[in-house]
Amino acid sequence: MGLFELLLVLHILALIAIIGPAFVMPIIRRSARTVGQLHFAFDLTSKLAIMPKIGGAVLILTGVWLMIITKMGLSQMWLNVSILLFLLMVVMIDGWIEPRMKKIISDSQDQSNEIPAEFGLMIKKIIPIEKAAQMLMIAILVLMVIKPF
Repeated sequence: MGLFELLLVLHILALIAIIGPAFVMPIIRRSARTVGQLHFAFDLTSKLAIMPKIGGAVLILTGVWLMIITKMGLSQMWLNVSILLFLLMVVMIDGWIEPRMKKIISDSQDQSNEIPAEFGLMIKKIIPIEKAAQMLMIAILVLMVIKPF
């Protein structure tokens, strides 16, 4: 196995490390019915969040290395769009979703009761952004596999 193949395998594994938790974490958070369950779900997803962070770093490093090896640079439109979508996805997750989830968790104290209505509304406002981030992941994956333009 040459360097290119090794980097490609690492690149794909890094993508899996990002996509898997990113699709599962919202489902885990949405399954909480009490404040205690919400705290547990948030703690669990916080621990799972390390995988996308490591995967993202590996993805960027292997991607840049692959661009250097193939002498592709940023000459391909599908690659530029993929990078732009990836940056947008990171901003959505790290800049919008996570701070709001942390606020919901820090504001909720009583762990035995049902989730208060105002927190439920805040969580419901996050769901469309989570789905948009998931759609961006799918779009990036499609662009990387198909390379349409």
